[in-house]
Amino acid sequence: MSLTETLAADEGSDALTTGFSASYAGVMAFIAVAHEGSFSRAADRLGIGRSAVSRSVQKLEGQLGVRLFLRTTRSTSLTREGELFHEGCRPGVDRILQALEEMRDLRDGPPRGHLRISATGGFGRKVIAPLLAPFRARFPDVSLELLLEERALDLAADRIDVAFRDGVLEDSDVIAKHLIPMQLLVCATPDYVVAHGLPERVEELDAHACISLRQVNGRLQPWEFRVDGRALAVEPDAALVFNDADLALQAVMQGQGLAQLPNYQVRAALDAGELVRCLDRYAADDRGHYLCYLSRRQLPKRIRAFIDFITAEVRALDLDVVTHWENTLRTPAPATLPDPAAWR
Repeated sequence: MSLTETLAADEGSDALTTGFSASYAGVMAFIAVAHEGSFSRAADRLGIGRSAVSRSVQKLEGQLGVRLFLRTTRSTSLTREGELFHEGCRPGVDRILQALEEMRDLRDGPPRGHLRISATGGFGRKVIAPLLAPFRARFPDVSLELLLEERALDLAADRIDVAFRDGVLEDSDVIAKHLIPMQLLVCATPDYVVAHGLPERVEELDAHACISLRQVNGRLQPWEFRVDGRALAVEPDAALVFNDADLALQAVMQGQGLAQLPNYQVRAALDAGELVRCLDRYAADDRGHYLCYLSRRQLPKRIRAFIDFITAEVRALDLDVVTHWENTLRTPAPATLPDPAAWR
């Protein structure tokens, strides 16, 4: 090889090395800015100066020949080219970070790090939130963030580690683990029963004060039943409507009417005699309540610890009302309605 060819090869090698170094730093800086929406917050997250982040992104833009961010004095947003580049880079960067995290887990011992958890409002308040303190007591190095959302969040896009949903999420990348039954119960207070009685058939609901829920899509949530072996969804005339299940339960507890609510919300009140059920024979099929997480060959220790802890604790709460229904149905109904005090 001639001297000229040797120098050219050396220059090419140096360019490759320099280019890779600049590209890697630029991509990491780019991902951080895209995620944080700010060069200064990205710098804080990466532990480097804001000017270093800016230089890395500028070098990357120069290499790609496109502008990745629209910068103003008040905001930083992705250009269309930036959005396309982010979509292409994010899966690879996530896998690298996951691999690093898994290695740290193996090396460092007990579970540590941050967990983002998603649940519906009712399930999150009634079941999950009370278990966070015992979990933290056992695993103090794991910080927790609980997001209450009625809509099903995208586990990848919203960076959710564990989600709790009724019904299986339709996503092949999500593992859905059956946690407890999710049965819907029509309930009222004993005082309401004394004053107004209870419906014996689904079509009698319109003769009662019904308390319904408004879904995130703006529609009323239908009441679900199974009549003559077929699923039936009805929307009874509503005396009260809420977009929060806890408020609906509160109204029921105040004797304002009937509502169809999940078993985990009303089980304690049923056991205490503060609520009674009706239309059990028309109960809809159990949809199941599921613990969901992204499919990973080896979960970080903190996620595995949380899944194992929550599964054991929630199942120990004995929220399986279905079994109790079957036992109740075997017991003949009383000929007359007892005094309300006897229900408590």
